[in-house]
Amino acid sequence: MRNTTRKGFTLIELLIVVVIIGILAAIAIPKFANTKEKAYLASMKSDLRNMATVEEGYFSDFQVYTNGTASNQGGTTASLSGFVPSAGVRLTAANTGGTGWSATTSHSATTRTCAIFIGVAAVSPATVEAEPKCN
Repeated sequence: MRNTTRKGFTLIELLIVVVIIGILAAIAIPKFANTKEKAYLASMKSDLRNMATVEEGYFSDFQVYTNGTASNQGGTTASLSGFVPSAGVRLTAANTGGTGWSATTSHSATTRTCAIFIGVAAVSPATVEAEPKCN
């Protein structure tokens, strides 16, 4: 009588494991891509909220809102009243004298945009005053 013990996995067992891993990866990768875009939108909204603070601080000092463009794309930065947006974000602010201001943001990694307005007419995609909104 020969005592043969089998060690290792058969080819079928290994193929089944590879197929299961492939199915799990096919499910997880699209979810990860969606998460990245949510992060880009969150950074744009955060920059809009921070710009609201900058605008109100500037108004308190000079009795007028600031306007212009701030960006942080491609390794180069441009500030607006000392404000530099998050990496990859371009922010454009517009004032209307002492009555209010609006701002829009875009990100180099997505085609979506976000906007905010205070004391002026609605700026698409924002519909509620002082609430950042993305399309």
